[in-house]
Amino acid sequence: MTGVVASPIAHGAVKRDGSDIADSYVRPLPAPELEAYVDDFAALVDTLPSTRSTIGCIVPAYNEEASIGAVLESLLAQTRLPDVVHVVVNNTTDRTVEVAAAFAGAHTRIDENGLEQFTEIFVHDIGKNPDKKVGALNYGYTLVEGLDFLLGVDGDTVADERAVEFLEAEIASDSRIGGISAIYSIDDHDMKGVVAPFLIAGQRAQFAAFNMQNMLRGRNMAVLGGQYSIFATHALRDAMAANRQTTPWVKDSEVEDSLLSLQIKSAGYLTKISARARADVGGMTTLRALDAQQVKWNYGAIELMWPGQRGDTKGQPLHPNLRLRWWENASMAINALSRILFLVLLAGSLSIGAFVFSPVWLIPPVVAILLNLRIALSMEHRSVRDILFAALLVPAEVYMWVRIGHFTRAWTKFASKKQVDNWAAQAKAERGSGHAYLAPMLIALAAVIAMVAIWTQLSPVVQSSILWVGWPVLGTITVLQTLGMFGKLVRRHHGYKV
Repeated sequence: MTGVVASPIAHGAVKRDGSDIADSYVRPLPAPELEAYVDDFAALVDTLPSTRSTIGCIVPAYNEEASIGAVLESLLAQTRLPDVVHVVVNNTTDRTVEVAAAFAGAHTRIDENGLEQFTEIFVHDIGKNPDKKVGALNYGYTLVEGLDFLLGVDGDTVADERAVEFLEAEIASDSRIGGISAIYSIDDHDMKGVVAPFLIAGQRAQFAAFNMQNMLRGRNMAVLGGQYSIFATHALRDAMAANRQTTPWVKDSEVEDSLLSLQIKSAGYLTKISARARADVGGMTTLRALDAQQVKWNYGAIELMWPGQRGDTKGQPLHPNLRLRWWENASMAINALSRILFLVLLAGSLSIGAFVFSPVWLIPPVVAILLNLRIALSMEHRSVRDILFAALLVPAEVYMWVRIGHFTRAWTKFASKKQVDNWAAQAKAERGSGHAYLAPMLIALAAVIAMVAIWTQLSPVVQSSILWVGWPVLGTITVLQTLGMFGKLVRRHHGYKV
């Protein structure tokens, strides 16, 4: 084959008479055979398959008969199908296996670009599993550890159709990222009665505020929630090696996802919240179930925050992922203190005819309403119920008292040092059993009766002295709270939607 012959005469050389050699030198054209080779090579490159990352999806499922079908339909509707889906059913007593089995097998689909996508769904019934969700997750990990990414999806979580596509693009864009969580909200469809819609609206507002806080912290996510998160498998391996674990998740913590997030961060990786991927998780529709879930979450977070060690769980109070947790707990304590003080001082003032109303006291609730409305308006899929929950103040205030009850119960259980299986307690509550959620109300009632009895025994001078000291203290706390709310109200959201 004849090629192009390189000239030994460089451009810019001159003859002895001063003329430019290049002006009199004609470069040869490429030989026809070489042009044909170039065309054939380019055509061959175009036919080569493009490589992409591999994603293994794990769906731990416990009594998810009512929701597992919708979860698998959502995964099959994704614009980017996971390469494989493993449904790991454990400890189930309903028809979860039968419902999921209807989706088992190979699935193909032609995407919008005309390319064929393929995935396969496997259903594993591992029977009685003492490690519950942690055991199911670790079982699934052994099936996908050779792939690039692990996508964890709860058995009651349905995502937008581009969620997997967005999560993969974000985690593949930066090798420093160890995991990314979707933006979570609560499904609010088909809500009946009064209590369920109220609790779902409260949980949606709670999730929205939490998500926005993480968005505004550089999208650094303290907790890669198991509901819908993607992990780099090499980051999981590094976290396991650093903590001398044989599995990513451990059963020692009440919040296995929070502990893994801390370990990934400690291994040198970033933990992020997605800017675009969204998922709706199953909410708690009864006070009993919500109490069990929130107490478990709060109790597990306190274990991670508290200095020292409980069993095999090491407290890491200075870990960067726990700064927001400390602030949340401090904020809840202040919220509880200010509300209790207000009710006590108001009742005491009214009892002796010493209460004088001031319009200044209307400022904090007005700022609270505006802040709640701003959070509601930042929701991507907000509803009229979300707006009313924020604007009417009373629903948000009642829900705050419910959360104070969860907060108090969690800290009380932690302080008692009594070993309790909060996973089992939540499962029991979701079945409609147990009355522990009533404890805060009973304690509050007993406290009110005790304070009334004590107050009536005090002399007028002592009563006046208590009010004289108490109102300025409450006023100071309220001013600081109001300034904090105002700061959140005027802070830019940079276009983020939760």
